[in-house]
Amino acid sequence: MPPTSPTPTPQQQLVLDRIHAQRERLRTRRQALRQARATTATQGRVDPNDPLLTRLLTFARLHPLALGAVAGVAALAGPNRVMRWVGVVLPAILRMRRG
Repeated sequence: MPPTSPTPTPQQQLVLDRIHAQRERLRTRRQALRQARATTATQGRVDPNDPLLTRLLTFARLHPLALGAVAGVAALAGPNRVMRWVGVVLPAILRMRRG
């Protein structure tokens, strides 16, 4: 017959409870990190089936330098010229989306 382990004292039980709680926290943290990595792996691409606004926001998150460059060119061009180009480009984009 195998020897049984002795019953822990109250102080030892407190330590064992803290160890158990820490292991649970670490296990939960590892699981959350795995889920976060899985989520970011799927967010690393622009999904062509998403709405246009979602695709633009995803592109902006993935390419902040390109967004900064466009903003810089727009600032140098001035608001009148930007609005003129928006008036030309936006109807073309809307036509492409419909057709």
